Amino acid sequence: MQGFISVLLLALAFSPIWPLGPNPLPGDPFIIVNKQTNEVAFINGNRVQTVVGAATGTTDNLTPEGLFTVTVKAQHPYYRKKDIPGGSPENPLGSRWIGFDARGTDGRIYGIHGTNDPSSIGKRVSQGCIRLQNEAVESLYDYIPLGTKILVTTSSRSYLELAVEHGAIRK
Repeated sequence: MQGFISVLLLALAFSPIWPLGPNPLPGDPFIIVNKQTNEVAFINGNRVQTVVGAATGTTDNLTPEGLFTVTVKAQHPYYRKKDIPGGSPENPLGSRWIGFDARGTDGRIYGIHGTNDPSSIGKRVSQGCIRLQNEAVESLYDYIPLGTKILVTTSSRSYLELAVEHGAIRK
């Protein structure tokens, strides 16, 4: 029985559906958040597909930097901090939530989400999350499966350079 379990674990470890390593594979969906420019780039199919404006944390340390993994997705997310139901015009999370595992969290604290304040996009105004226009987060939502890697950085480098460095685009 132990031999069978060992073989099964090896098969899973080398399966193309098993998330190996810290980086995406070339062609995989990949997200880059640049706090310097307040933009989010969506990489897929070995190219930069789109870049949209974003809002990030009011201070440098509020929006954590690093390579993270999308672990939670929700349509019309509930805002538990102020008990605001999903779909409410008062909900600051907007229409979608794409949560990632920054700082050892489970994807329910840090995320990319919509907003009920479109004028905040392009500014440093959040408590740590990355805000997008509702239309932008809705258009990305279906293309970002659980397990997608997300790089949050402050950089003057191009999205192409960053994607190549992290394995999302093969040069």
